[in-house]
Amino acid sequence: MSKTPTLNEQIAETVADFMSQLPPDTAAVVSGSFEKLAASDVGKNAILVGDRAADFTLPNATGTPVSLHNLLKHGPVVLSFYRGGWCPFCSLELHALQSILPDIRALGANLIGVSPETPDNSLSTVEKQQLEFEVLSDQGNQVARDYGLLFAVYEEMRPLYLEWGFDLPAVNGDDSWEIPVPATYVIDANGIIRAGDVNKDYTKRMEPDDILAALRKI
Repeated sequence: MSKTPTLNEQIAETVADFMSQLPPDTAAVVSGSFEKLAASDVGKNAILVGDRAADFTLPNATGTPVSLHNLLKHGPVVLSFYRGGWCPFCSLELHALQSILPDIRALGANLIGVSPETPDNSLSTVEKQQLEFEVLSDQGNQVARDYGLLFAVYEEMRPLYLEWGFDLPAVNGDDSWEIPVPATYVIDANGIIRAGDVNKDYTKRMEPDDILAALRKI
């Protein structure tokens, strides 16, 4: 019986398939952007384990305000920053998070996703992915900025994103091309980050099993 691939194995396979289909000149631009990102200081000021999670209030997919401090009154929170529903790697992550939602709730915790997409586009993501957890709209990326996660898509990549159907100005409602570095935080009821994963390599994400293991330790 074959072993179910981990989230990061699924993403790696998606990356390999995607890159193999690109024309050589396009593949060179994409590879160059990965190298530039790897050499950058993106995410160097991100909030980390042991820090207090910055509070925020953001609208959910139907426009209802949701605040971190209110959720923390009911127990720990798993907070996932993702780039957007357009991102194939984020889609895999959201699916993986949905699959462990019953376990997260059984451990007395809440799960929330945050992206810079408008509420309407967040709602599309919720419906497409059949998500049963709150997906919040950080339009303008103020919360991502507070968490030290802000990143602007490189100029040379923007025409490619549009070619691939990733129209960030349309889905985010602004022309900044800013998105968060993908990050997952496990926050205890006192607002302290007890575990987390911040990786400027947006093809790497925190494994669901590691999220659950962190919650069990709280």
